[in-house]
Amino acid sequence: MVAGRWLLHHRVAGRLGPRAFGTRVPARTAASTSDGRGRAAREGPGGFFITTPIFYVNDRPHIGHLYSALLADAACRFQQLQGMAREHILFCTGTDEHGLKIQRSAEAGGCEVQAFCDAVSHDFHSLFVSTDVSFTDFVRTSEERHCATVQKVFRALADGGHLYRGRYEGWYCLADEAFLGEGQVREEQLPGGQTAMVSAESGRPVEWHSEDNYMFRLSAFRGELLHWLRAEGRVRPRHFQHQLEQWVSEELPDLSVSRPRERVPWGVPVPGDEGHTIYVWVDALANYLTAAGGFPTPKPWPPDVHVLGKDILRFHGLCWPALLLALGLELPRALLCHGHWTIGGQKMSKSLGNVVDPRQAAAQYTMAGLRYLLLRGGAPHSDSPWGGAVASRILNAELADTLGNLLNRCTAPALNPKGCVPPLDVGLLESSLSGQQLARHLAALPDTVAHHYTDFNFHHGIEATMGAVRQANAFVQEEQPWVLAKDPAGTPRLELVLRLSFEVLRVAGVALLPVVPGLSMRLLDGLGVPPALRTWPSLSLGFTKADQDYLGTSFTLGPRHKLFPKLKLQ
Repeated sequence: MVAGRWLLHHRVAGRLGPRAFGTRVPARTAASTSDGRGRAAREGPGGFFITTPIFYVNDRPHIGHLYSALLADAACRFQQLQGMAREHILFCTGTDEHGLKIQRSAEAGGCEVQAFCDAVSHDFHSLFVSTDVSFTDFVRTSEERHCATVQKVFRALADGGHLYRGRYEGWYCLADEAFLGEGQVREEQLPGGQTAMVSAESGRPVEWHSEDNYMFRLSAFRGELLHWLRAEGRVRPRHFQHQLEQWVSEELPDLSVSRPRERVPWGVPVPGDEGHTIYVWVDALANYLTAAGGFPTPKPWPPDVHVLGKDILRFHGLCWPALLLALGLELPRALLCHGHWTIGGQKMSKSLGNVVDPRQAAAQYTMAGLRYLLLRGGAPHSDSPWGGAVASRILNAELADTLGNLLNRCTAPALNPKGCVPPLDVGLLESSLSGQQLARHLAALPDTVAHHYTDFNFHHGIEATMGAVRQANAFVQEEQPWVLAKDPAGTPRLELVLRLSFEVLRVAGVALLPVVPGLSMRLLDGLGVPPALRTWPSLSLGFTKADQDYLGTSFTLGPRHKLFPKLKLQ
């Protein structure tokens, strides 16, 4: 964020269209209307618009990047399970390809900058494709359509009187591409007794800078930002919303939105002033407008959810909504902010050499296994330790054993020679106390999981689902269907055990579709579940007389296959 000592000249800048910098014009802001809506609201049928941050291409992707994408992907898939049509979903991701840091990374690799960006952007794109991330648009900031959007945004800010020229003297963090105030830096002791100034938030080194820049009147939107932030559920988890409210209340200095082009030539030029480059964060944030068709009339708008890591919360929770207010556009409905992935208690960092390559992890744990590990182990409210040594044990215990064994037992020819999901007379449940308990648990499970998924707590939804599968395995163990199968008199009881177990597997398969779509489809295919019974509404089942028509129907099983391979323990 921008702070430091501003030497404000308020002099006229290069002209952008008919109105010069420094001319204050009343803004058409989203907060200017009673309901908090701006001029460009969502139109047409209801839909779902979700974004990830666009990822910086200074280096290859790691599992933290993939986790952001999987959170958004799982949310999209859950929307579809509830009946949202695929064509009404906009899920955008992409790569942030401008700025001094990328320029230096390309130079260090002896590579032309655009070629460097092309290669790393391709890595992100192919990673997301290979891990079943169902994005609908992949925005690259080096694309012509995006550069046009950025320049239109900058011109509109200037025409609205929201920009002026000023001289900045203060700390700049190259790694974070941000100016920092005195309260955002600290002195750090180096080996050998020397000291250096670093960012208090990221721990990265800072440099002292003094330069002329274009400034955005961020401070003018303090009241509107506080109003937006005080809405319940605006930022999840809640403690990140409190953090933003605190930042707005304490300090909100104006934002530098350009860099001298002689220092940062790799970026979008300021329209009307070729001597300056538009600040990389203004450039990057505008990608959400690009994905929605561009400025000034994005459709759909606004985004329902921005998914982001906590290290970029300031930009998404303060700078971005203030820019939208200045542009007269409706603000995002919600932000989902998540913590970092750690190893040995330390944040993954390229400089420390402790990042986990998602391609190597997928090769070791399978693609489905990697998705499961990240969505099961990641908790948005806090940092999450990477499983590493215990990852194989988790996957073996939960996917291969708990889920896979229940499927194998129920489809084994010895217990199920007809190869079918047998019918169930709900009256038989009265003879099995454990069966009644399992049925009650299963009836409540969809609402429990939906609550967690709606709050983006996929880890809790997964745990609730696997808890039901564990209970079903215990039920099978107690009923001993291998004994019932030996006596024709035990057939009704055997069919009760099999049908309850199949219903648990069906509900679990549908509930896990947002998490491990490929594995869940194999599970449901193996059970012979028709498409109409693979939706969220189809999971409502009370095991009462009202459900007898469905429960009295038999289904033919699909082909048998191993659900998840046993992994070698590390």
